Amino acid sequence: MSRIRAAVLGSPIEHSLSPVLHRAAYRELGLDDWSYDRFEIDEAALPGFVADLGPEWAGLSLTMPLKRAVIPLLDGISDTAASVEAVNTVVFTDDGRRLGDNTDVPGLIAALHGRGVEKVPAAAVLGAGATASSALAALARICTGEVTAYVRSAARADEMRRWGERLGVDVRTADWSDAARALEAPLVIATTPAGATDELAAAVPDAPGTLFDVLYDPWPTALAAAWSGRGGTLLGGLDLLVHQAVLQVEQMTGRTPGPLAAMRAAGEAALRARH
Repeated sequence: MSRIRAAVLGSPIEHSLSPVLHRAAYRELGLDDWSYDRFEIDEAALPGFVADLGPEWAGLSLTMPLKRAVIPLLDGISDTAASVEAVNTVVFTDDGRRLGDNTDVPGLIAALHGRGVEKVPAAAVLGAGATASSALAALARICTGEVTAYVRSAARADEMRRWGERLGVDVRTADWSDAARALEAPLVIATTPAGATDELAAAVPDAPGTLFDVLYDPWPTALAAAWSGRGGTLLGGLDLLVHQAVLQVEQMTGRTPGPLAAMRAAGEAALRARH
């Protein structure tokens, strides 16, 4: 039996949970002839790797630093991917085309919808990296008012305002020294590296709204633990990973995984095994 292949590419890639999640979905769908691997690929190696892929390949997942580097190698990208200039999903069609999409944005929205967060009057974003642009794209669809981005430099502030203009989001920027004020927003999306928000844990209000902290290892972060302890709605990086992976599986296989429980359980087990 010939195998149908998919994989995640990036550098570093050893930490990626994508193989765990996709393989769990394949098991649920009975796709015994599908395999999903990971490859350590940097920007310089990406064109050659993609060019060498044979007809057995169905798709690729991409993590940093490849989400923008892959775009010139594709035959087309979705409107969502174009809006944030980032592709995390490539599907190879039967007629040989390479099509790119971004499932981070709808995955973030789907995760929030799953916790009952469908519309918010305002929001705050902590950080201004690559994930922050996806957060703004998601907020363009669910936030009816102003978004405040808390950043560490004037250059990052300018970048976030430009993203806001491009995505149709009313973005106000504030200095990171005032980041404790972000926690008063009905929805807070933390896109910062591990440890960056630990200093904010003591500032969580008595009746917090919803926090979406995109980290998954270590978990919970100090901020997430404090948020949950005060009774706020909490989502983590695994929520995002599972929801965006479901969309990737749908695009690559043409099949919709059943309940997300199996994929999430596989991800949780993999994280526990690391510690």
